[in-house]
Amino acid sequence: MPTLRRELTNVPNLVTMSRVVLIPFVLLLIDNFSPLRSFIASLLYLISAAGDGLDGYLARKRGEVSTLGKFLDPLADKLTVTAVLVYMVALSRVKPWVVVVIIARDLAVNGLRSVASAQGLVISASDSGKIKTALQLVAVMMLLIYFRYPVLGTGRTIDYRVAGENVLYVSTVVSLFSMIQYMRSFLSAALTEARAKA
Repeated sequence: MPTLRRELTNVPNLVTMSRVVLIPFVLLLIDNFSPLRSFIASLLYLISAAGDGLDGYLARKRGEVSTLGKFLDPLADKLTVTAVLVYMVALSRVKPWVVVVIIARDLAVNGLRSVASAQGLVISASDSGKIKTALQLVAVMMLLIYFRYPVLGTGRTIDYRVAGENVLYVSTVVSLFSMIQYMRSFLSAALTEARAKA
């Protein structure tokens, strides 16, 4: 209990938990009829995303990497993205099949990592997985902004809903490619271990 209490109150984990606390406020502010509310929702989402890098940095710098943090950090990541995407399906901002593919991919990769961990195999994050995460962040930000805004000095406008949808499609394709890479890495590591034992 003292260890758990200490991990619950260390700064990196407090940052991670604050990201989870922000989720209901983001969902509450998403509004198909209010540009202001949607813009504020996008800012809160951006703060949550920035917290993802901050908690890891603080944990390493302060020497406070913890078991609880290793559990909470990916949970906060997936919970934030999934909650926002599912909510935007209800508001017709995102196609349902895209969210199903994204969630299925994440479940498959997490399951694969669990099996690999149980077998003592290490599968590092791929570059395509990192690109997927970055594209997904941009896509969700655009979908939260949602409305059409002028581009300063050009006389043109950007429809953030359409742009966000297109970026989300690209990130979905990249995510499926990264899943294939994870599977290949897992099979390669498993075969290498089997040959070593033989």
